[in-house]
Amino acid sequence: MSFARLEGTRALVTGASKGIGRAIAEELARAGADVVVGYRTGAEEAEELAREIGGSAVQADVSSAEEAARLVEEAGDLDILVNNAGLTRDGLLARMSDDDWRTVIETNLSSVFYTCRAVCRPMMKKRAGAIVNVSSIVGVHGNWGQTNYAASKAGIIGFTKSLARELGSRGVRANVVAPGYVRTQLTDVLPEEGTAAMLGNTPLGRLGEPSDVAGAVRFLCSDEASFITGDVLLVDGGLGM
Repeated sequence: MSFARLEGTRALVTGASKGIGRAIAEELARAGADVVVGYRTGAEEAEELAREIGGSAVQADVSSAEEAARLVEEAGDLDILVNNAGLTRDGLLARMSDDDWRTVIETNLSSVFYTCRAVCRPMMKKRAGAIVNVSSIVGVHGNWGQTNYAASKAGIIGFTKSLARELGSRGVRANVVAPGYVRTQLTDVLPEEGTAAMLGNTPLGRLGEPSDVAGAVRFLCSDEASFITGDVLLVDGGLGM
C-alpha cells in the first residue's frame, strides 16, 4: 500500500521500549522509516525491538537537557520526531510531594522542550520535518488525582501549537496525538470499576489498543498530512466529545 508511506525517512521515537511507544516504532518501521528506539529503562526490550524492525536503540534520560540533546545527536539526520516518553505519579494535590510534581513535569513536558529544541534547527535548515508529541485526553479534560500529569499533558498541547507557528514557514510540522484510555501497563492496574466507568463514557465501548495510536502517529508523519500542523488528534473512542 502506498498510503502514508515513510520510505527514505529517519525517525526517533522516545519512550519506545514498550506500550504505545513500541507500537509507534513498529508502525513507522512498517511504513518504511528507519527508526531509532529511544529509551530510558528496558534496555533488553529496546534492543530486541530495534533488531526486529531493523533500526537502532539509544539510551537516554530525556528529562535531562544534556541527555536529550545527546539522544537527538546520536539519532542522526532526523525527518521525524515522536515524543512519547512519559510517566505518572498520581495523588491528590493536597498530599502531592514536590518530587512527584517535578518528576512528572520534567519527564513528560520538559523532555518535549529539550528534544524539540535539539531537532528544530536541523529540520528548519532542511525545510522539512514532522514532529508528533503524545499528550493525553487527561490534558484536555483533566482527571481526579492527576493534577501533575494533566498539567504536563496540557502543556504539551500549548507548546506544540506555539511550535507549529514558529516552524511552519520553514516547512516543519508539529502536531499532537491525545490518546484516551489505551490498553497498556498503566491501565492494566486500574480497578475493575474504574475501567468500567471509562468504558461507560467511551462511545465506542472499548479500550484503545497501542496500534490505534500508532496508526494516527504514522498518518501525521506522512505526506498525506502535509497540510496539517498545530492540530490535536484525539484517539479516544469518542471519550473527549
